[in-house]
Amino acid sequence: MILPYLALVNFAAFAAMGWDKARAERGDRRIPERTLLTLAAIGGSLGALAAQQAFRHKTRKQPFGGILLVILAAQAVIAAFLILPAD
Repeated sequence: MILPYLALVNFAAFAAMGWDKARAERGDRRIPERTLLTLAAIGGSLGALAAQQAFRHKTRKQPFGGILLVILAAQAVIAAFLILPAD
């Protein structure tokens, strides 16, 4: 059940970053950074990071980039804790 959720939220984060980049290029109203970071925080950090690189979007924007990396690192620690045996 968790894998379909993660696939969906990572796709949503990737798509939202791409949509925000397209809107930025047209000068349209943007997706709030809070929304993009929330998508990352609820499990879409890999999708957001992939989109950041694929679209070259918010790569120099701070503190966005730093917060995204902290979210990714926290999720990696949680995943390792849940996956690795507790010996």
